[in-house]
Amino acid sequence: MARLPPLNGVRAFEAAARHLSMKDAAAELSVTPGAVSQLVRGLEQRLCTRLFHRRNRALILTEAGQGYFISIRHAFRLISEATRRLHTTPNMGVLTVSAPPAFAASWLVPRLGGFRALHADIELNVTTTRRLTSFSDGVDAAIRHGLGRYPGLRCDRIATITMVPVCSPDFLASLVKRPRDPAHLRDLPLLHDAERQDWALWFQTQGVGELDQAVSSGISFDDQMLLIRAATSTQGIALVTETLARPELDRGSLVRVLDIGWPQEFAYWLVCPRATADQPKIVAFREWVIEQGRQLKPRERPTRRAKQARGT
Repeated sequence: MARLPPLNGVRAFEAAARHLSMKDAAAELSVTPGAVSQLVRGLEQRLCTRLFHRRNRALILTEAGQGYFISIRHAFRLISEATRRLHTTPNMGVLTVSAPPAFAASWLVPRLGGFRALHADIELNVTTTRRLTSFSDGVDAAIRHGLGRYPGLRCDRIATITMVPVCSPDFLASLVKRPRDPAHLRDLPLLHDAERQDWALWFQTQGVGELDQAVSSGISFDDQMLLIRAATSTQGIALVTETLARPELDRGSLVRVLDIGWPQEFAYWLVCPRATADQPKIVAFREWVIEQGRQLKPRERPTRRAKQARGT
């Protein structure tokens, strides 16, 4: 890459070429005509190119000077416009955050008013997708569900995921006998994730076997919000992320079938490229969303394993 020429010389040349006068350029730059002439000559020496024909107090651009002036003037206009926008729009710009649809709808969006109140100077743009963003599509930061192992990205935990069995109060009331143990759920209508894996893993962690019928029957959904909606519609028992189901649990449209959680290694993470991780708008969102996740912890219920460890 060619080294940049002295910027003072470039500035002096641009002003002189625009006015075709060293004197007028000097007045604009608040220096002497001699200083402008010296800066321009230094630039010519650096470029090994003559930029002006000097004729008895008149300046005429050479062919090389004319071409250089056009490019330099365009660059100066870009710098001027960028500076103008910076001063007339004193915000930190647009922040685009990508998130899974269920997480965005149930957890993130209801809280965004708080972020807006703290950072009115950031124009927040939220997009939803189940795919992993490559950060080449204008996304500044993304919320991901996983183990937090993403090479080249900064990863900050937002909330640990706990899966809980839930259903509607009417469904629970319709049961002949309320379930008291994980094994009791095997014979009840279960609602499944698309891969039909969550219930099988949950039963396994609870020491329940003979699951062929339990995990093979029932409706499956490819989105947790659909699972939650099906459960609130009295269609069966769903195993869902407590974080996402919390609004329905708080309203009473869903209830826990058993007071047993299933903490996973998976969590929700805020990720972004390390190269941009310290941008003020990203830092502001990171600090805010982590604090929102921290507020969830006091409300998490103990898991069965944790209770046993305490001897209760």
